[in-house]
Amino acid sequence: MAVSIAVIGKDNAPLYMWVAPGRDELNLQFLSHTALDIIQEKVSPANRAPTDSRELYLGLLYASEEYKIFGYMTNTKIKLVIITDASNTTLRDNEIRMMFRRLHNAYTSAVCNPFYSPGDPLISKKFEASVGALVSGN
Repeated sequence: MAVSIAVIGKDNAPLYMWVAPGRDELNLQFLSHTALDIIQEKVSPANRAPTDSRELYLGLLYASEEYKIFGYMTNTKIKLVIITDASNTTLRDNEIRMMFRRLHNAYTSAVCNPFYSPGDPLISKKFEASVGALVSGN
């Protein structure tokens, strides 16, 4: 399903990055960080409608020939980015939205650990297992 998943902090520092085996990790990191500009545009007050409620899911940010990049931003300004293959036409918007909700719940559980310091890289076996289940479709 997903080719890459990134969790990026409120200061735009990467907290976690998962890349599918056999993929170009550097290129996918670059795509994740280029998505930050589009996320900033989408959440800026000038681009919001007055009746727009606080929607966390930002939808498709942009598509290239190879990939589709989707974004999500939490209330605490943590950005979640999921990159999928552009050739994968079976994924619907609802499925991507559910992936983000599950990823957000896993992130919330991981940062609720009293030994985690906010802003540090996310190193958690339970979070890794949740991401593994998410990308395998379980």
